[in-house]
Amino acid sequence: MGHEARPVCTFSRTSKIIIIGQAPGTKVHASGIPWDDKSGENLRAWMDVDKDIFYDENQIAIVPMGFCYPGKGKSGDLPPRKECAPLWHESIFASIQNVRLILLIGKYAQDYYLQKNTKSNLTETVRHFNEYLPKYFVLPHPSPRNNIWMKKNEWFKKEVLPTLKLEVKAALSS
Repeated sequence: MGHEARPVCTFSRTSKIIIIGQAPGTKVHASGIPWDDKSGENLRAWMDVDKDIFYDENQIAIVPMGFCYPGKGKSGDLPPRKECAPLWHESIFASIQNVRLILLIGKYAQDYYLQKNTKSNLTETVRHFNEYLPKYFVLPHPSPRNNIWMKKNEWFKKEVLPTLKLEVKAALSS
């Protein structure tokens, strides 16, 4: 079953942080509110920001790799549509004047922006998150589906999340 185009993207010329995730899921497609699901709750907790700050486009821009829900595949949602990022990201980001930090969430965003600078897999890319700072902060997707990954990689909570919270706070206060 197809879905109508319903782009989900928010930004302002004064946004300080850009969040680049995959593409809206079914709940976000229905609500039109980015990260309006358990993944969004997890991401806000990781960043240590409340909904008011998270949804203030003057603070945080939300520009996914694919702007619309891509549909369902055999093992979950389909990948983001390939034409969105090349068609829109450059012009959107050119209009944002105060970017201090870009969160690359998941493999699609990391592969697109880091290109050959990614590591052998997402886990290794995230493990070496410091190599991409100060411009990019690489993260796994905050989906509850990744709970097994989180348990296998306890270093993420101990090493990555405290640094993420500091970087977010610094970006927002600048």
